Amino acid sequence: MKIAIVTETWWPSTDGVVTRVTATVRELRRMGHEILIVAPEGGEAEFEGIPVKPVPTFSVGFVYGGKPWGWPTPRVTRYLREFSPDIVHVVNPFVLGIAGVWAARQLKCPLVASYHTNIAQYADFYHLGFTKPAVWGLLRLLHNQAVYNLATSAAIQNEITSHGIERVRVWRRGVDLNVFHPRQRDKSMRARLSSGNPDQIIALYVGRIAKEKGLARLLSLFQRNPSVHLALVGDGPAVEYFQERFEKTPTTFVGKLLGQELAAAYASADFFVFPSTTETLGLVLLEAMASGLPIVAAESAPSHELIDHSGAGRLFPSDQPYLLGEMVHGLIHDQPGLAVLSTKARQEAEKWGWQEPTKELVQLYEQAIREFRAGR
Repeated sequence: MKIAIVTETWWPSTDGVVTRVTATVRELRRMGHEILIVAPEGGEAEFEGIPVKPVPTFSVGFVYGGKPWGWPTPRVTRYLREFSPDIVHVVNPFVLGIAGVWAARQLKCPLVASYHTNIAQYADFYHLGFTKPAVWGLLRLLHNQAVYNLATSAAIQNEITSHGIERVRVWRRGVDLNVFHPRQRDKSMRARLSSGNPDQIIALYVGRIAKEKGLARLLSLFQRNPSVHLALVGDGPAVEYFQERFEKTPTTFVGKLLGQELAAAYASADFFVFPSTTETLGLVLLEAMASGLPIVAAESAPSHELIDHSGAGRLFPSDQPYLLGEMVHGLIHDQPGLAVLSTKARQEAEKWGWQEPTKELVQLYEQAIREFRAGR
């Protein structure tokens, strides 16, 4: 099958969307499919032998940390016409995705779209809440051109359906179980995470350093746990802001980590803290669980979906962040219980390798092609 993927975000950006698309195209290629990626410029012309076609970018400094957005230019249609795909998959259609949706329509090609980022909810954090009705209107317009729309969890399927997005299916989560594993634990990484204090208890956060991630809630960690060291792995538009907020706390801003270094960071911590309520999946939760880390996270529909039945951690109400500190206090004073959570975390993650979700995605592609041809 020839699959064209038009994505709003790609390397050198690093986030859960890039991680998911990267893992998926690797698996698709291993299965023998031919792939073309269309993405904002800035990365390499190929990804592990897969051609990547660039489009020019623009950014708005105060929106989403100045993230570069790909212009929805006519060259997207040209790229796809030259490739002649059997199906077009637009990832997170919003700006560049407009051109992907239009190209599929012009070429009379079946379209699948996937929803990964709660853009409307993020608007609140950038004082743009008044735009939310328009954002949802644009998302409906784009997504409802697709034969199928893919949500990253059942919770998000329900949410976007309530906003009028139709024909929604769940694209199951996945994680690289070989890369993210407890065996990656490393003494030198513990020293790096703790600014040279590897014997301290280490709480780890991985993700964008941005205000919409709720990082201020992590300050409550230290009220009951002054001996815990917090490691923040990632980069983003609010690094300096949070460095000031956390200046008098035992916190290390590690910066961006990738590959084996990232896997070692997960496995070398003692537990994972995640204060965000804006996720559509929370892929980092899965990576932490695969690494054997107990979870303490803010309540959200996706975090409930991951944690409730697995018993891999604890959830606190986002409007009561002091409970984060209480939960951590209880965990670190119950080492046998912490070990049980660690075991349960890995056991749950082992259900979520990338092979099965990608097989299911191919089946959705095939079904979308059949339905499109029947409808046409």
